[in-house]
Amino acid sequence: MAKLVRKLSKKIFIISNCVLVVFFLLACLAAYLHPQKFWFIAILGVGFPVITVLLLFFIFFWWFFRSRWAFLSLAACIIGWPQLNVVFGWHPFSTFNAAQKDSSTIRIMQWNVARLDQMSKNRPGGSHRAKIYAYIKKMNPDVLCMQEFLESNNPKLLEENIPYVQKELGLPYYYFARDHSRYDNLYEHGVAIFSRYPIADTLRLRYAGSNNRPGESLIYADITIKGTTLRVYTTHLQSLRFAGDDYNRLKQILNAEDSALANSKNILKKFRLAYTYRSPQAEMVKRELDSSPYPEIICGDFNDVPNSFTYRKIKGNRNDAFIKGGFGIGRTFTSLSPTLRIDYIMANKKLQLLQFNRTKTKWSDHYPLVADFKLPVNE
Repeated sequence: MAKLVRKLSKKIFIISNCVLVVFFLLACLAAYLHPQKFWFIAILGVGFPVITVLLLFFIFFWWFFRSRWAFLSLAACIIGWPQLNVVFGWHPFSTFNAAQKDSSTIRIMQWNVARLDQMSKNRPGGSHRAKIYAYIKKMNPDVLCMQEFLESNNPKLLEENIPYVQKELGLPYYYFARDHSRYDNLYEHGVAIFSRYPIADTLRLRYAGSNNRPGESLIYADITIKGTTLRVYTTHLQSLRFAGDDYNRLKQILNAEDSALANSKNILKKFRLAYTYRSPQAEMVKRELDSSPYPEIICGDFNDVPNSFTYRKIKGNRNDAFIKGGFGIGRTFTSLSPTLRIDYIMANKKLQLLQFNRTKTKWSDHYPLVADFKLPVNE
């Protein structure tokens, strides 16, 4: 009987391992297949880190029992190395010194500030707006890129932010795309670039809207720094637009409740719709980046993971600051899953990364990123 149980258990493990390898290889393809057509494979890509961990478990499991089946998962990892290499950062001893900054460098900061938490000003303890600004001031960026940046149209009811950033943070030059307005016009929010140095030129490209909601923007600012001009972009790509009900549906799915099937259909529909809008946005961003006459940097909330079509399109041959100077998975979104890295700083290879930092904060649903680059010579 014991022999039969062992034999059956081994078959179950072998089948599970084979299925997992198939899922892993399909997830590796997510970056190369258009998500409008292959949306299910794109969703597999979201779970890539988890699939990878399970694959590593099988490698060590079979190795412990000295079984040749270990080579199946090992071979899959070798095949999928290009994707493993964009998902995981391999710099465990990297450090960041905020005071380490000189005239030959430029410090870029990226943050989806979630409307600076100003909608929570009436809760006990107030909003986190002051803490957000204190952290930005501590990092002392030369260029600050923000998504969901809010500006008040009624200072008596809601604090203004543009004058504060200009005066208190020492970033007097800016370009702000007012993508959305509240129904009563109390405030507007969108993407913004603030700079310590003069802005020579700007451009705004607006994406197509969805569900009767105006589209968001891709913007750039040409910034002149000590005779060198850089083109800095920022954008906020299509999100899943999860509401409170959607998070409840996810909990019900994870708890295997009776309504799990219906809830799964609703969640998958949102994923599919997001890919429908986000993939052409990524293609637009790529075209614009590739046409830049100056060394370019793009910062933004892409709302997609590293082994995705969106990431591959936008990154091109640029350097991902986290991959060059970070360690681990580099989560930047605080909800849903601990594996979601969806915010990025990417730069032209003429800009050498000197140091990188991602800080876990509780003041927005996204974590801030900071990167120092050495300015290119004779540009």
